[in-house]
Amino acid sequence: MDDGSNGRNGCKLAHIFELQKKFSQRLAIDMDALDDQKRMFWVLNYVRAMQQELAELTDSLPWKWWANYQHFDLQNAKVEVVDILHFLISTAQALGMSCDELYEKFCKKNEVNHARQDSGYSKKDDDDAKHI
Repeated sequence: MDDGSNGRNGCKLAHIFELQKKFSQRLAIDMDALDDQKRMFWVLNYVRAMQQELAELTDSLPWKWWANYQHFDLQNAKVEVVDILHFLISTAQALGMSCDELYEKFCKKNEVNHARQDSGYSKKDDDDAKHI
């Protein structure tokens, strides 16, 4: 199993976080100096950007069942996924998350998701993810 440790700086996810932080700095966005007002502003901007990128990903797929001219644009779909990841990492950084925290929370949430499936996920339990 590839744990991501064979990338630059020891971890591919850490490298992605580093690259995105440098790009934000290039845009004069200092993620480490955001107060709550600016944090909310940037999180909302990134969420809106991700929504747009998701729409662009959707448009890479032949989702219009009534139209015959469409085709699956695999190359563009991959680019849109990368664009979504850029904004997702920026969102995490705006929330003050490090790559380690994102990884740890991902792993914990993955355990919750498996437990939900193991139990049949027949009812909503709002408390099962509070520890994350």
